[in-house]
Amino acid sequence: MAKRNTYTSKKKLTFIDIVKGNFLNRDEIKVQYKYFLLLFVLMMIMIYSNHLVSKKIEQVNTLKEQTEEYKSRNAYAQSRLIKVKMESELGKQMVNDSLLPLENHPHKLLIKMDSTDDKNE
Repeated sequence: MAKRNTYTSKKKLTFIDIVKGNFLNRDEIKVQYKYFLLLFVLMMIMIYSNHLVSKKIEQVNTLKEQTEEYKSRNAYAQSRLIKVKMESELGKQMVNDSLLPLENHPHKLLIKMDSTDDKNE
């Protein structure tokens, strides 16, 4: 006796069936649910890890901005320190030379000359 072929014709899968999710109810797919579940879990893990990476990148960028600000503050403080040290050294040398620092700064005198004085001569 010959074997009978019990192969039934399958309904063709359309794009609408995929969008609606009807392809998940087919008999061929029901056998493969474990693999679909595994793929779903792996995709969720991948999305979550990308989310964590983007958070870390944002943290790194904010820390870089803060370090740049602190570096500029440090440079400003060092320049002020050097200036103060120079002023104190000059003050010590002035005391050694028996000079006193000025209490009032000198005034600048401006003398205007009339242009008519040149013509009269």
